[in-house]
Amino acid sequence: MAASRDGFGALVHSWRDRLAPADAGFSTLPGRRAPGLRREELAQLAGLSVDYVLRLEQGRANHPSAQVVSALARALQLSRTERDQLFRSAGLLPPQDGTVNTHVPASIQRLAARLGDVPIGVFAADWTLVWWNDLWTALLGDAAKLPATERNLARALFGDGTARAAMRPIRSERGEDALAASIVADLKDAVSRYPADADLGKLVRELRATSDAFAHLWTTATASPHVTERKTIQHPEIGDILLDCDVLLVPGADLRMVTYTAPTGSSDAGKLDLLRVTGAPPVTSAGTSHNEHS
Repeated sequence: MAASRDGFGALVHSWRDRLAPADAGFSTLPGRRAPGLRREELAQLAGLSVDYVLRLEQGRANHPSAQVVSALARALQLSRTERDQLFRSAGLLPPQDGTVNTHVPASIQRLAARLGDVPIGVFAADWTLVWWNDLWTALLGDAAKLPATERNLARALFGDGTARAAMRPIRSERGEDALAASIVADLKDAVSRYPADADLGKLVRELRATSDAFAHLWTTATASPHVTERKTIQHPEIGDILLDCDVLLVPGADLRMVTYTAPTGSSDAGKLDLLRVTGAPPVTSAGTSHNEHS
């Protein structure tokens, strides 16, 4: 079923007009005429090309994928009801109950956008990265360059694809295996809570079949609460950065907000400041790719 020629594009345009740039992490200059987000800002947030967003709004691209619709819903900070409306207007079934939630509430996006001096990544229950800010990109690399299925921490740790190749070296003070064990324990818990999620089941089956380390931890790892831990991230330009890593649970959404901070005045805080100044390609929502056009 094709997207409604008028319905889908009109919804995207109207919701783009109502979203304040500041709530999406953009600064505004005097004299700005756009009432909400510019088209290029929405494209940036959703990980899509500006031309593709234009054609969606004009009804010239009639078959957006579920992945594209999800990315737009996150970028537009829609409520669950609005997200479902956008899916239906695209001729798609909304995400079903009993599957891993990838919807990032608008309040969480606004909060994260206001904390631009902190690297922030938001992960779903299966440890797929679904939202991140500019400083996260600068610190840990550009997730938008990865296929959507590879933006997953378990695949980065245990897989043999682009996620693993792109992951920057990270050392934890808790030891080399602590992160891996905690991620596997979290996936075991997710499987017990989302037995009907096909993508989650496929992820676990693939990693159990291809990674001896994952298969071993699957039978031995036990759940443990996430605590603040110090991690050293090996950055290709500025060297090692020692940071405090916190995992914050989002109530009612089954999401994890991961943050990295350093004590004020420390050399590592100075390195974060340097990354903030030098910057990186800005991306904040897990979309498809910047060249998506079909």
